[in-house]
Amino acid sequence: MLPRLQLFEFNDAAWAPAALRRSIIESLSVTLDRARVLKPLVAPFADFLEQTRAQTVIELASGAGGPARIFIRELQAAGVTLPRFVLSDLYPAVDAWQALQQEFPGVVEYEPEPVDATAIPPRLVGVRTIINALHHFPPELAQRVLLGACEGASGVFVAEGLVRNPLSFAAMAPSGVLALMRSPLNGSTTLEKLQRAMLTWLTPASIAASVWDGTVSSMRCYSEHELREMVKPLGDSWEWKLGHFQYNALGRGTWFSGVRRQR
Repeated sequence: MLPRLQLFEFNDAAWAPAALRRSIIESLSVTLDRARVLKPLVAPFADFLEQTRAQTVIELASGAGGPARIFIRELQAAGVTLPRFVLSDLYPAVDAWQALQQEFPGVVEYEPEPVDATAIPPRLVGVRTIINALHHFPPELAQRVLLGACEGASGVFVAEGLVRNPLSFAAMAPSGVLALMRSPLNGSTTLEKLQRAMLTWLTPASIAASVWDGTVSSMRCYSEHELREMVKPLGDSWEWKLGHFQYNALGRGTWFSGVRRQR
């Protein structure tokens, strides 16, 4: 397997233009949706819910809620009985989460206060999920996030829509390019639309940054061995499973779930 590389990504770099970051994140959400990247996760997640008997899911590192929205829609389409999803993040995106709450009444809620995934407040009771986010953290912090997610929980479910192979990102290219080319139309203000147009239609900046971010994301993904090493401190008190899923000829992702053993 290729070595893991902790390189920067434009979409989470504070110094990158806000219009560029929003274009990349928005285009990724559209790609996850149109390419049905998260659809193969429905079956293992449904099994996870049944095994843990979870009624509440605390979604960690939710960002603007894009992956959560897509995943909930896939679960609905498959007829899965939905638990309550509580979105959380170190930097709460309250406006975006309020829109999701209106879209999924009775299903989506959110924690308005910052939530550090390494030290989750005891009041947030439920199984924990980390969807398309663990790769952002370097190894030491990723381990702290995983162990923090396990604290006080009966189960943890982690998923990434990529594996450590740039070809897994290339599988998203057709949907991604179309989404990116439309992104200037989705700017929230006239100024942002003009900024996005300059970065996308007048220069190759958005496409180049998106290709870089997607490639880096794949090279940041953790292997099965690395994930299992992270949870070793928990000993045999948890049962862990890992699986791969395929959403097109090249597109491949990974899920990793843990359930606390009954004593």
